[in-house]
Amino acid sequence: MIIETIILLAAVLTLISVLASKISDRFALPALLLFLIIGMLTGSEGIGGIYFDDYGMAKSIGVIALVFIIFSGGLDTTWKSVKPLFVPGLVLSTAGVLITAAVVGFFAVLILKFSLLEGLLLGSIVSSTDAAAVFSVLRSRKISLKGNLRPLLEFESGSNDPMAVFLTIGCIGLLTNPGFSELNLISLFVLNMGVGLAMGYFMSRISLSFINKSKLEYEGLYPVLTIALVLLTYSLTSLIKGNGFLAVYLLGLMMSRSDFVNKRSIVRFYEGIAWLMQIAMFLTLGLLVFPSRIVPVIGSGLLTAAVLIFIARPVSIFLCLFPSKFQLREKMMISWVGLRGAVPIVLATFPLLAGVAQAHAIFNIVFFVVLTSVLLQGTSIPAVSKILKVAAPLDSKKKYPIEFEHSEAIDASLIDMIVPYHSNIIGKTIAAINVPPKALVVLIAREDKFIVPNGSTVIEDGDVLLVLANDADLKALQAALSVLKH
Repeated sequence: MIIETIILLAAVLTLISVLASKISDRFALPALLLFLIIGMLTGSEGIGGIYFDDYGMAKSIGVIALVFIIFSGGLDTTWKSVKPLFVPGLVLSTAGVLITAAVVGFFAVLILKFSLLEGLLLGSIVSSTDAAAVFSVLRSRKISLKGNLRPLLEFESGSNDPMAVFLTIGCIGLLTNPGFSELNLISLFVLNMGVGLAMGYFMSRISLSFINKSKLEYEGLYPVLTIALVLLTYSLTSLIKGNGFLAVYLLGLMMSRSDFVNKRSIVRFYEGIAWLMQIAMFLTLGLLVFPSRIVPVIGSGLLTAAVLIFIARPVSIFLCLFPSKFQLREKMMISWVGLRGAVPIVLATFPLLAGVAQAHAIFNIVFFVVLTSVLLQGTSIPAVSKILKVAAPLDSKKKYPIEFEHSEAIDASLIDMIVPYHSNIIGKTIAAINVPPKALVVLIAREDKFIVPNGSTVIEDGDVLLVLANDADLKALQAALSVLKH
C-alpha cells in the first residue's frame, strides 16, 4: 500500500470518526463504541476489507496513544477538587484494581477453567476503568453528577491504568518466566511504582522550569516542547524499570496545579491531541478484531462481563470506600460507572506478543467484555444517575470572546460576576457604583449579547460582569453587588 493511499485512508477514517461523534451526542452512545465499530467495518471482515493482524504495531500505537491520553487526563484534572478525595481515589486506583482483578481471576479459574495465573491475567487486563466515556454520555444529556462523584471518578479513571499495566506485566512474567516468583513481583511493584512516582515528580519540576525559562520566540513551539517532555518522561522512566504511565499522569497532574507559560493554549492543544489519540487507538483496535473469532466466546464473554459489572466492581468499591463518607446510592453509582474502554484491549495485546497459551482466547473475551460494558453501562448511566438521585444539571460555563491567562507578572484574575436580582446597583451607571480604582469591568454579558462597557453604561437585571482585578478588589466589588434594594 503506497503512502498516499495510507494517508487518504487515515484522513477518511478520522473524518468519519469525528462526524460520528455527533451521533454519539444525539443518541447518548459513548464515542469509543462508534470508533471501534468504524474500525471493525473497515477491517478484513467488514466492508472495507483491510486485513490487519499486526499485534505489535497495534500495541505500539496503543502505548503511544495512552501516554498522551493519560497525560491529558492529569493536565485536565482540577487539583482543588481532587485534593480532598486523594486518599479514597488512590485506594480505588490501587487496591480497587487489585480486588477487581482477583475476583474476575477467581471466576475465570472456577468457570472458564483457566489456570490461576491465566485467570489473574484476564482479571488484571479488565481491571481499569474509562470515565472519560461516561462524562461524554452525561454531557450529551446535559447532566452531571452531584457532590464529589465526578472528581473522584475522574481521578480514579486517570490514575488506575498504571496499576492495571503493572499487574498485567507481572502476570505475564510469572507465566512466561519460570525463574520469576511472587517475591520478585513484590520487589517489582515497589521499584515500578516508586520510580514512576519519583520520575513523575522530578520531571514535572524540570518541565515547569524549562517551559517557563525557555522564552521561545514562537508561541506555537510551546506545545511541541511539551510533547518532547511528555515522551521524555515516559521513555526515561520505562528504561529504568519505572511505571512510565504513572510518571506521565503525575507530570500532567503537577502541571495542572501550577502556572506556566501559555497554559491555556497548551491545555486546549492536549484536549485535541487526546481525542486524536483515542480515535487512532480505537480505529486500530477495531481493525485488529475479527468478528468471526468473537462469536465462539460470546458465552464466556457475557459471563465475564456479568461478573465484572455485577460482582467484581461492586465488591471493590464497597470494600475500598467502606470508611468513607459516601452514601449507599453514591457508592452504587460509582460502581455502575466502572466503564471499560480501550486500555483493556491494548493490554490484551501484551500476552499475544509474549506467547501466553490462552492469549487469543483472552483477547477475544476482553474485546467482548469491553463492548458489553460500553453497551450496557455506557447507555444506561443517565437513567441510573436519575434513579439513584445523584444527577445534577450540567454546569456549562459561558464562553466569552476574551481570554486571559494568569501569570506571576500580573496581580489580577478575570472573573465573571452575576448581578443579583434586586441588587442596589441595577439602573446605575458603572461610574456610579464605586468600582475599585484598580478593577476593570471588561465586558458585560446581557442575554445572548456582549457589551463593551464605559462609565455611562447602565447595569440591568441579569447582567454578568466580566471583571479584571486582584483578589481584594474582587471581594469589594462582589460586596457592592450583594447590597439589595430596600
